[in-house]
Amino acid sequence: MNDVVASAVAEAHRRDWARVLAATVRVTHDLDLAEECTQDAYAQALQTWPTAGVPERPAAWLTRVAGNRALDVLRRESVHRRTLPMLAGAQDDAAEGSIDDDRLRLVFTCCHPALSHDARVALTLRLVCGLSTAEVARAFLVQESTMAARLTRAKKKILAARIPYRVPPPEDLDDRIDAVLTVVHLIFTTGHTAPAGRDPVRPDLIGQAIALCRLLRLLMPSSPQVSALLALLLLNDARTGTRVDDAGHLVLLPDQDRTRWDRDKITEGTALLNGALARAAPTRYAVEAAIAAAHAEAPSWQQTDWTEIVALYDVLGTLWPSPVVQLNRAIALGHRDGPAAGLAALDVITDEPALAAYGYLSAARADFLHRLGRRAAAEAAYREALMLAGNQAERDVLQAKLTELGRDCG
Repeated sequence: MNDVVASAVAEAHRRDWARVLAATVRVTHDLDLAEECTQDAYAQALQTWPTAGVPERPAAWLTRVAGNRALDVLRRESVHRRTLPMLAGAQDDAAEGSIDDDRLRLVFTCCHPALSHDARVALTLRLVCGLSTAEVARAFLVQESTMAARLTRAKKKILAARIPYRVPPPEDLDDRIDAVLTVVHLIFTTGHTAPAGRDPVRPDLIGQAIALCRLLRLLMPSSPQVSALLALLLLNDARTGTRVDDAGHLVLLPDQDRTRWDRDKITEGTALLNGALARAAPTRYAVEAAIAAAHAEAPSWQQTDWTEIVALYDVLGTLWPSPVVQLNRAIALGHRDGPAAGLAALDVITDEPALAAYGYLSAARADFLHRLGRRAAAEAAYREALMLAGNQAERDVLQAKLTELGRDCG
């Protein structure tokens, strides 16, 4: 197998996995069988494409192969499978017929409110984004066997609860969209700062989240929630190309080359945000997008409007009370009013149980302590952050700060 074919199959997996799987589910009415047949199709591509060539439309080729494989299995096991529970509503709106419609069906099935929050996220990462069970396990910081069992239970719940494989009717969309947007946002954040592994950024997950949000906007073009989330994703993704240097090291926001930020994404994101704010009162995603826009509009780190950002975090705290919001507000306050003010704000939330294993709190404390010249306390905080960091790239940054602190002491 040559590198061109391997690269083409890998790209088709990143781009088309959800499309192929979702179309195959409509044939099988069975998530497990659809997964198996989709995996078989990609394996067949690795064997066939080196001699037959990469097809002009890889997604169509993979969908056809997976569908044929599914039909073969169903024919062989027809008597047995008639006794098994099947996925409800798998053909309810099949007349719509497009692969993109299938992908939306898959998203809404994975994010059904009958499933727990963690099950929604795990299923979406596995089925929609095509992550392996091992990769999903790393995102949740659990063993692969534990995650495999969770995914199995979630799929059984879909069957037992007769969760339909369809996009909800228009009258139900408003009630269902919050769960879907939450999962799409989590997919993006998992890609934006990978929770584990060597790579600090997962562009494939970022791309999946943005593609899903664009699909949702096609489905609900007048929804300010969907527009605001898409704005947030685009404004944050505009910086992706500058967040990692050529050696694979993480580049923090103050050190990024702003001339290389994607101005088209910033322009589109800002327009979407303005449109969302014109149609409805600010939502959580709209305020987060406004914070991202404030960073995007600043000509330099030194010229960041921290007064505006602190005020936006105050609004966000009323819409979405969260210790993480308080942490980010404290960091912004420290940049506006100085490290002592930031440290005092962090002290208020130090004992929050939700932040007990959150390394960013320790890292923020270390930064403020360092700026205040409290080197021993800063070193202890950096070491705590280093212990809690899951991503190797983030550990490298913290280790570099510890080394810098040691040089300052010398």
